[in-house]
Amino acid sequence: MLKNIGINFQKKSPNERFLFIIGILFFFVYLLLGLIVIFWNFLFPQSFPIEMTSTYRVSFGVVLIVYSFFRFFRFFNSNNN
Repeated sequence: MLKNIGINFQKKSPNERFLFIIGILFFFVYLLLGLIVIFWNFLFPQSFPIEMTSTYRVSFGVVLIVYSFFRFFRFFNSNNN
């Protein structure tokens, strides 16, 4: 699978390669943002900037992580050409 991704990556134009890198970057941005929202109290001593209970904060983090994987799978399904 990784070999096929590498071959497909080499066949793409520079514009398609750039969009591929941006897609991967935003997957990691949403994933990291979701993890930061969930573990805010463990990472930073100050309170979360938006007033919300821990249940809502964890729910929001899970939604961000699910959205990142949704983007990831949708991106790779459209890039298999």
